[in-house]
Amino acid sequence: MAGKKKNIESAKLYISASFNNTLITITDEEGNTLLWGSAGSSGFKGTRKSTPFAATTAVEKVVKDAKDNFGVKEAEVYLNGPGPGRDAALRAVRSGGMRISMIADITPFPHNGPRPKKKRRV
Repeated sequence: MAGKKKNIESAKLYISASFNNTLITITDEEGNTLLWGSAGSSGFKGTRKSTPFAATTAVEKVVKDAKDNFGVKEAEVYLNGPGPGRDAALRAVRSGGMRISMIADITPFPHNGPRPKKKRRV
């Protein structure tokens, strides 16, 4: 990061928890990406990536970098996906010293779903 440090008070934190990995992205208010991380980039491989501990480690690393490099103090948290790292990641944001101003679940779910199979004729 060449030049002066940005000083961003509040940011948006997106946590995407799939069954295989947990992805974390921190953006500014306009949506420009500041930092990102994942359980895989934190050194976990294979099935250990999908654990709550891996999600906690990844979130703590990204939150620490955001506080040190950008001065982020509070965040709006957007959770996405059904993975095991959801709740652990949220707890890690709190323990990392970042104030949470809002928590939103943005997991997509079908309102009607795909067309059902045709009726079985016997």
